[in-house]
Amino acid sequence: MYTIEPKEKYAKAFGRNLRISTKSATILCRVIRKKPLTRAKRLLQGLAAEQRSLDSKHYTKTAKEMMMLLESCEKNADNLNLDKGRLIVHASAHKGTIMRRRRRKSAYGSRMKSTNLEIMLIEKGRESKKATVKVVKNKEDAEKVAKEVADQVAKVKSKEDGAM
Repeated sequence: MYTIEPKEKYAKAFGRNLRISTKSATILCRVIRKKPLTRAKRLLQGLAAEQRSLDSKHYTKTAKEMMMLLESCEKNADNLNLDKGRLIVHASAHKGTIMRRRRRKSAYGSRMKSTNLEIMLIEKGRESKKATVKVVKNKEDAEKVAKEVADQVAKVKSKEDGAM
């Protein structure tokens, strides 16, 4: 049902037959895909409040629906104990079922648009590295700590050189 199955930890939410345009939902999905959760939320809130625009359009209805789904997915991530600072958004939109409205003139305005929207929050952002503080009482301990730090720095540099 979902477009991808990530290797990392993730939370997901799926909106079925939402009454929004598939075209505008696809545009917004393309914009927020691979962005951190906070940036995606800020963009959607700005669009819904008509403070921001994409190509001189606000996409208010679509942005509001996507915000509701994104908040639901964020709560799912909280339940799964995912780190909020490392969450990356994956969103995609597909055409939903065609609903028919009954009219006398059958051709005019009888089809209603709907969209299937999926949002996933994948935990793969950068980890925040916190510096550890060690209390040193004498000179020998200070030398040991200095050696440990030098070894750790050498390991990090060798990993960076190997990655390039």
